[in-house]
Amino acid sequence: MSVHKNKNASILLIYTGGTIGMIKNSETGALEAFDFQHLLMHVPDLKNLDCSISSIQFDPPMDSSAMGPDSWQKIVKVIAENYSLYDGFVVLHGTDTMAFTASALSFMLENLNKPVILTGSQLPIGMLRTDGKENLVTAIEIAAAKENDIPVVPEVCIFFENDLLRGNRTSKTNADNFNAFHSYNYPVLAHAGISINYDTVQIYHPVSRKPLKPHYLLDRNIAILKLFPGISPQVIESILNIPGLKGVVMETFGSGNAPSDDWFLAMLKEAVDRGLVIVNVTQCRAGSVEMHRYETGYKLLEAGVVSGYDSTTECAVTKLMFLFGHGLTPNEVKEHMNCSLIGEVTIPENIYH
Repeated sequence: MSVHKNKNASILLIYTGGTIGMIKNSETGALEAFDFQHLLMHVPDLKNLDCSISSIQFDPPMDSSAMGPDSWQKIVKVIAENYSLYDGFVVLHGTDTMAFTASALSFMLENLNKPVILTGSQLPIGMLRTDGKENLVTAIEIAAAKENDIPVVPEVCIFFENDLLRGNRTSKTNADNFNAFHSYNYPVLAHAGISINYDTVQIYHPVSRKPLKPHYLLDRNIAILKLFPGISPQVIESILNIPGLKGVVMETFGSGNAPSDDWFLAMLKEAVDRGLVIVNVTQCRAGSVEMHRYETGYKLLEAGVVSGYDSTTECAVTKLMFLFGHGLTPNEVKEHMNCSLIGEVTIPENIYH
């Protein structure tokens, strides 16, 4: 579906930091964060968007490698405080952790029914070949798009290099190319060519229009355990016994397979029995964990490991932070990991028990 721009839409730009907002200081040659006047100067096309654009920027701007729960809470607070004033929100963010932030925001902004579009760039917006101008202009167009006065994309998304992707389905897959993000297990929501064509069937639409309910509670006691051939018992043991640890995202092989050594399975079972939630996600870029498919996966199931299905690691980490942050018990967290809360995971219709 192709949608016309919503005339006179009001958009709030939230600049957190990142490459897109860097301007080269002509005297020192150093890259410095922009203010909004710089943005208008370097992207005059913004004046042609039929939108009123306001901006808020982090002070100081943050490199995306420094982003985390505190900055996610800050973004949520800005959106919640300005929610009734704007038709959509565009978050300018460094690319390195954008997928983590998008995943977290999708859980923290309950009942969201307005667009929250994250974007950034691989080159600063003041550079000749920057990808930032197209990304920014199109992200604003998408945030402003309405059909019959209803937002076309009422969810948290990432827009990058012509494609609109569901935020909690996305990973950064390339450090150098403009085409830096992919959503391997969920279709592209929109493609920007000559016009912006939306795949409305794939876009998440809230069942009822309830007031926005912002959440701020997150628990950082989460770890990632990436398996590799030859991993030692000491590595597994040290991670599973981190003081205060509550959840582990375990990156396994293929469709959820792992070593079937007795010591390994015993360590997992012991950790699960004392309340640790271990979620199985695949190291592969695409595909889903199917722990019933092979014997090695089935043994993980028997040890009490939870399937992450086709979840990204970024999403599994932030979902565990969110669930434990709200005081849920390990069993309650496991139940929620087996549900799609906001379109973040595909649960097979026939789950084996």
